[in-house]
Amino acid sequence: MDTLTLMLLAALPALVIIAGLKDLTSMTIPNWISLILIGAFFPTALAVGLPLSTVAAHVGVAILALFAGAGMFALRWIGGGDAKLMAASCLWLGVAGSGYFLLWTGIAGGVFCLALIFARFHARPFLFGAPGWVSQLMEPKGDIPYGVAIAVGALLAYPASTLVERFAAGF
Repeated sequence: MDTLTLMLLAALPALVIIAGLKDLTSMTIPNWISLILIGAFFPTALAVGLPLSTVAAHVGVAILALFAGAGMFALRWIGGGDAKLMAASCLWLGVAGSGYFLLWTGIAGGVFCLALIFARFHARPFLFGAPGWVSQLMEPKGDIPYGVAIAVGALLAYPASTLVERFAAGF
């Protein structure tokens, strides 16, 4: 196994976990996470030998995801960092993994939102002394850090991506 290829392939899981944790604790996803994901995709695609046509398809899916994310951002359904993380994740997942990504992100988002609503209703008496981010997260009408669901969706869909399948098949 090529250690460099494994390190490149680990970029998506590592960075979406960081993005989910940052969103959970600060309600923001830094731009550098999406930028590194975009920058790391191309050497990863080269390392696993993705054909140029497949790389172009991955880019096309990412552009569609960015437009969809921008629309959701304009409607105030998600934040700007969520839209960028979603597009960067779709770049990595391509046609093969993006359907699974949307499915898993929707399921994770629904479960997370229900759990958060329940916690916001029942946890208020127990928040004394909690860190500031926990108090912010538990605000009754507060925002939902959807980057958590995007991270879960990306992690669960990643094995179906062309990158991982090509690596597993030995290129």
